[in-house]
Amino acid sequence: MRKIPRVAAIQDLSCFGRCSLSVIIPILSKMGVQVCPVPTAVFSTHTGGFGTPKMTDLTGMMHGLTEHWKEVGVELDCIYSGFLSNAIQIEEVLYFFENFKGEDTLIVVDPVMGDYGKLYKTYNEVMQQKMKHLVEKADVITPNWTEASFLLHRPYNMEPINKEEIKSMMKALAKLGPKQIVLKGVPYENGQKVNVIYDKQTELFGMIPYEEVPQNYPGTGDCFTSKLIGALLQGETLLEATKQATSFVTLGVKATYEAGTDTREGILLENLL
Repeated sequence: MRKIPRVAAIQDLSCFGRCSLSVIIPILSKMGVQVCPVPTAVFSTHTGGFGTPKMTDLTGMMHGLTEHWKEVGVELDCIYSGFLSNAIQIEEVLYFFENFKGEDTLIVVDPVMGDYGKLYKTYNEVMQQKMKHLVEKADVITPNWTEASFLLHRPYNMEPINKEEIKSMMKALAKLGPKQIVLKGVPYENGQKVNVIYDKQTELFGMIPYEEVPQNYPGTGDCFTSKLIGALLQGETLLEATKQATSFVTLGVKATYEAGTDTREGILLENLL
């Protein structure tokens, strides 16, 4: 009987800069979870500040990988979908869901589309629309504030909103299909930032405040969702898992800011682990 939880991580691999698979694998492995990567693309660096990276698109491999895993009987406890480089890959992930979603398989979709009010360079409106099909199939989604705005076709702004407005937004996201939502980086009253959870079935709503530093680091969303998934697979509630993920990333960001390292390289994950 298999005792170690197994996660398929459908993500890119950035060869330099701590993000995507290079942080997902060590975080989940440290938490006692086997990570089975489903690489969507390989980049020489991530896309945030190193100029134009060299890229190899792996769309052509994804279908064959799915078929081979079916042949050998791979079973999964969680499917974690993140960065996708084109619209065809979204269709391939839906096909992957169909073939590997068991009765107890947790599907987590991080709708990686953009940040700071803008879509990533690799994204377009077709992909933005198709992303809703993945969100519809998810048990848990983990959008940031920008991605939530795109999913709901709301104007993006960083003006603080109150609790009732946040609740309304969470319910609107739930109507897209997911059972649970973890919304990251919400601008709250008094200049505070919060991560917010909502469970559609129980109507559980919660806000977890965190302390910001005046600097941005790539890969923090990947670190957050990886820690969240690890905690959920360990049996934690959505609220407790989100608290742990918030604390984990906050600790890493603070330590990296104090160290004064190149922000493009991401948080100092090695020391954090």
